[in-house]
Amino acid sequence: MPRLLPSLRPFLQALPEVEAPDRKIIYRERLLWTGVVMLIFLVCCNLPLYGVPVNKSPDPFYWMRVMLASNRGTLMELGIAPIVTSGITMQVLSGWGIITVQQSKDDRGLFSGAQKFFGIVLCFVQAFLYVVCGTYGPVSELGFALAFIIGLQLAVAGCVVIILDELMQKGYGIGSGISLFIAANACENVVWKSFAPVSIQTARGTEYEGAVIAFFHLLFTRSDKARALKEAFTRGNLPNLWNVIITVVVFGCIVFFQGWRVELPIKFQKYRGQQATYPIKLFYTGNMSIIMYTALVSNIAFFSQVLHARLPANLLTRLMGSWEEVLVSGKEGAQGVMIPTSGLAYYISPPRSLIELFTDPFHALFYIVFVLVTCALFSKTWIEVSGSAPRDVAKQLQNQQMVMKGHRETGMGSVLNRYIPTAAAFGGMAIGAICVFADFMGAIGGGTGLILAVTFVYQYYELLSKEQGGDSLDALMG
Repeated sequence: MPRLLPSLRPFLQALPEVEAPDRKIIYRERLLWTGVVMLIFLVCCNLPLYGVPVNKSPDPFYWMRVMLASNRGTLMELGIAPIVTSGITMQVLSGWGIITVQQSKDDRGLFSGAQKFFGIVLCFVQAFLYVVCGTYGPVSELGFALAFIIGLQLAVAGCVVIILDELMQKGYGIGSGISLFIAANACENVVWKSFAPVSIQTARGTEYEGAVIAFFHLLFTRSDKARALKEAFTRGNLPNLWNVIITVVVFGCIVFFQGWRVELPIKFQKYRGQQATYPIKLFYTGNMSIIMYTALVSNIAFFSQVLHARLPANLLTRLMGSWEEVLVSGKEGAQGVMIPTSGLAYYISPPRSLIELFTDPFHALFYIVFVLVTCALFSKTWIEVSGSAPRDVAKQLQNQQMVMKGHRETGMGSVLNRYIPTAAAFGGMAIGAICVFADFMGAIGGGTGLILAVTFVYQYYELLSKEQGGDSLDALMG
């Protein structure tokens, strides 16, 4: 098993690859590449799959669309699921010593190539399962040729996502492609559900999909202003003003907690008198805990759907979860969606409303405990597999000839051990708690999707500030 990576070399050489830049890419050029990548992604999000019947079958993954940066019936149907699953799997295998990765440039290249290879394989596997399990209708009705074309479109689009992410990772853009895709998809979802000027015929008459537009429309068209105001805040099956307010509140909470940190004083051994601080943020592992949680939940839901479609009466299927179609839009004759109604998939999915806290308290309690514990465990696991554990940080500081002020060089590990594991676990639980709050209160895009979007946007803000500062410094020194 330790020699697994070298054995993949012949396959990796045949994979498409983005060449690393042979010069330093200036800030404006990186910003341009980032915009191009985002434009390609958004176009794919709105480009429908050829041959897919319109409103033919219910959406099986509507409640995970934002967190997976996917869009129903388009080239971005798979979203980032293959690349996130492959990345996390390879990191965990490496962290647990199942795959040995040396610090040499060759080994790191093999590891990145293996991750890409695994991601491409997952693109084809998931595309095949999507089609075979009847996501777009029974294969017997579609025909073998059309089913093959649909699956090929999904797989190729998934490979394009991997290439775009590699383009960003190689330094042409700013940040990672995964961050950009989730942020773009989630922000588009929030803006659309808040300001969409699309009119919909419902049982109550003509309404607008966007919550803010609907608020003004109801106030101007209804004679009973009090009732119109109440409906704007509480209407069901369509976004309402309460959802928008909660979304803004959650956004503010996440930004507020991003600034929580403990700064440990350090000093340089080589340069006497020079001091600095080493910050340990509350969100020490960033949003990796929620990304790993997303990968876990999405894969459980995916395979539960596969079992439900092929073996609905099987015992394993009932344990994993049964699904049924419901209508979540107020539009008459609208396409339904698939939601879990029992089994593991049901209990790890967020309650659909606050009413479920009282009608099914065990589901709500299980979901809360599952999110908090999972995020905390994933956060602590990530510091071990990503090289950000106390011993790793202590070694990095020693290599840079830095020591904790007031402590010996050999005591840095014990000092960091008092802060980093606590920050990782508590930060993961804090993210999980915000996710649960957002889900229960009805934030647009769901708790997970909104947290990913806000943390990624905040990271982009920090990266852009650093890039601008770095370019300004280069210009002054040049």
